[in-house]
Amino acid sequence: MLRALAFAARHERAALVLGLLAGLSLPGLAAALKPWLPEMVAGLLFLNAYRIGLRKAAGGLADGIGTLKAIAFLQVALPLLALGLASLFGVAQTPAAVALILMLSAPSVTGSPNITALMSHAPEPAFRLLITGTALMPLTVIPVFLLAPGLGDLGGVLHASARLIGAIGVTVLAAFLLRRLTLPNLRAEQAKAIDGLTVIALSVIVVGLMAALGPALRTDPLLVLQWLGFALAANLGLQALTFAVMRRRAGSGAVPCAVVAGNRNFALFLIALPAATTEPLLIFLGCYQIPMYLTAILMKPLYGRPILRTET
Repeated sequence: MLRALAFAARHERAALVLGLLAGLSLPGLAAALKPWLPEMVAGLLFLNAYRIGLRKAAGGLADGIGTLKAIAFLQVALPLLALGLASLFGVAQTPAAVALILMLSAPSVTGSPNITALMSHAPEPAFRLLITGTALMPLTVIPVFLLAPGLGDLGGVLHASARLIGAIGVTVLAAFLLRRLTLPNLRAEQAKAIDGLTVIALSVIVVGLMAALGPALRTDPLLVLQWLGFALAANLGLQALTFAVMRRRAGSGAVPCAVVAGNRNFALFLIALPAATTEPLLIFLGCYQIPMYLTAILMKPLYGRPILRTET
């Protein structure tokens, strides 16, 4: 079993691409997995927390100010900047602008530590940004929604984020406790096996996330291509810009921050806001999974310089 999981870890990029292709080509399977997405995402978070452990996760608490600065930049400054520019050009109410502003207002996706680890960088900074950004989301979304009430109901977003915080808290604490009781000293082969299990989980989850994209690709491929180009620019472009700004100041921490900058839990708003706001954005959500799952491949040349790499 350990060898099989280690094999999956060694071929993680191929597994992620296969997951994307399955999501596009197997609409029945994607539809069947879609209702289980919350449970699968919680399982992925559990694997993250179990792999990292409480000791490493808490190891960066001394750098709490740096984490808070990063959250303020990612979840407050960036969406407000996008809102200001969209308002200046008179496009703040367009679906593309709404999608971008909501994306930038969201915390990190659950899989950001995994994506970071796939590129041989330490996942702990991304994990701390995930936990802290999610916990602070009820505060960070307030300025954006007050300045752009057309985005939707602030109360619904706060309620949904509170549920998310509770679910993450229970999942992470359970994982830390189980790690403490079962594998307090994780060996290299055990860590590699957990990495392989995580790769498999990521590959399965993306199939469900692509449920809305396959049918749209068959009925209106041009619209899908337009949204895909926008999603690629928003995700990968933001990663590159964040990395360029932070690499001299943050050193090895620039990569986790850049990964988080482009990969956000945009789906949170789909369960918190009215359908009239979110319905036009469903295709964007499906397209958004493509750069997210290809980050470890497409961004490897930028993030892979030896001076920035950290053993995991």
